[in-house]
Amino acid sequence: MPVHNAEIADLFERLGNLLELEGANPFRVRAYRAAARTVRGYPESMADLVGSGADLHQLPNIGGDLAGKIQTVVETGRLPLLEEIESRVPGQLSDLMAVEGLGPKRVRTLYDELHIRSVEDLRRAATSGRIRALPGFGEKTEQKIIAGLDNLSVRKGRTPLPEAEETARSLVAWLEACKGVREVTVAGSFRRRKDTVGDLDMLVVAGKRSGVMDRLRSFDEVREVVSAGEKRATVLLRSGMQVDLRVVAGVSKGAALLYFTGSKPHNIAIRRLAVDRKWKLNEYGLFRGKRRIAGRTEKEVYGRLGMAWVPPELREDRGEVEAAKRRRLPKLVRLEHIRGDLHCHTSATDGRLSIEKMARAAAKMGYRYLSINDHTRHVTVAGGLDADKLLRQIEAIDRLNERVDGITILKSSEVDILEDGSLDLPDDVLRHLDFTVCAVHYGFGLSREKQTERILRAMDNPCFNILAHPTGRLIRERAPYAVDLPRLMEGARERGCVMEVNAHPARLDLNDEGCRMARDAGVRVVISTDAHSDSDLRYLRFGVDQARRGWMTAEDVLNTRGVRALKQALRRS
Repeated sequence: MPVHNAEIADLFERLGNLLELEGANPFRVRAYRAAARTVRGYPESMADLVGSGADLHQLPNIGGDLAGKIQTVVETGRLPLLEEIESRVPGQLSDLMAVEGLGPKRVRTLYDELHIRSVEDLRRAATSGRIRALPGFGEKTEQKIIAGLDNLSVRKGRTPLPEAEETARSLVAWLEACKGVREVTVAGSFRRRKDTVGDLDMLVVAGKRSGVMDRLRSFDEVREVVSAGEKRATVLLRSGMQVDLRVVAGVSKGAALLYFTGSKPHNIAIRRLAVDRKWKLNEYGLFRGKRRIAGRTEKEVYGRLGMAWVPPELREDRGEVEAAKRRRLPKLVRLEHIRGDLHCHTSATDGRLSIEKMARAAAKMGYRYLSINDHTRHVTVAGGLDADKLLRQIEAIDRLNERVDGITILKSSEVDILEDGSLDLPDDVLRHLDFTVCAVHYGFGLSREKQTERILRAMDNPCFNILAHPTGRLIRERAPYAVDLPRLMEGARERGCVMEVNAHPARLDLNDEGCRMARDAGVRVVISTDAHSDSDLRYLRFGVDQARRGWMTAEDVLNTRGVRALKQALRRS
């Protein structure tokens, strides 16, 4: 039974949490958490890499010891060090640290004083008012814990898109190998490319005696068969994800794909168009009376309803139905439009490869340019750049550009926004860069007003160009910090600043709603990966997904332009 990346990442996160509860070295704790992020979002299966004999030590945030642990988990399904720690510290305490507002000290206090060992224990204690009586907690903290528990239950019901993609890829390949199966498609929120996915909706075009239902039940990740019939089945995977499979006829494939892809509001809106014509639309087709008049393809159904075909990413009932009727849907940005990546890190700070190796990797992908954005000194990573180190890096990039063909290396830095709104390095140094990518990396607990003012003051600096990961969220790890995003959009437009769509699977920030907000506000974006290794450069497609969901065209995204036009567009007037 293959071990998925998400399962390995969960073990590393659990180990990091329990080590922190024990008071272990903070660098050791961070190493496991960084490894978990790498494994969770990695575009290739760790099991496949181990099977092929790949050197895992070359992956970002993975040293020799961690590489060995990954191999052990892949081969045995166990992590012995985690089992050793769980013999001393209750393993379920790790789950408590996923609740917003609970760090290791508070979790330890809850365990020592109230014997809280699980999320269920925590909810009972919070709702009964016992937590507020503890020193350093109080009623307000207790209410925050209750809100955090509610949010946790919502988050646990959904799977980050890259994890869902790994599962879907395995399941599609398994089903396609079944005799009589002609086509397998994943619909639902997965096809709409939402940043998190609920269930996996699988549509299968197959012959009557294909045996696809038996094939689904024999998938080695199935934990429970909830229901199974001739044309429908529901199973639960060991990850907790639910899979709903439906066998559809070729004549109905388009109608079924449309029905099971669209959000509920989108489907209601287009069914209303059918009703207005006295027709009926369902997963079997579009009917005039008993006669099917469309259903083989989605375009056929939409066309009969007087609409242009709607890209799956837009099917959320956010104006796309009316736009499709008027043939005014945007021509969405595509991955092949992107000319270069504007946010990556090298071994100068916390990346894995040198500047030259990252640039050559980007050139192999067909990029025209790559921006180097190593951290400035305030960020707590080894060797953050001070003014002298950054100036030396600028000189090194100039020399590299003279001898590395096929790509332009752009001079930049991920500059920290300090709590007072100033930037981490002086302007006379930052002016030597092609542009800056500026970010909030600490002080997440500021009030909405103070956080907003902090970032707007930073934008006032003419050396500020791009706001990186604008809400600071880490999916399943950290909620967005409190900030007035509409005000930031207005401030960015007025000052000529740009928003980043950070494509790293742990961030996807801006998300789809933020992308739509930027587009409507007239604010341009860049889609970047925050890459720490050459393999991370492949994350870009996840950012493109969010931009497409936000109705963005290639014109809205600055790194669809050539290098000269890009520099011109980023220049503050």
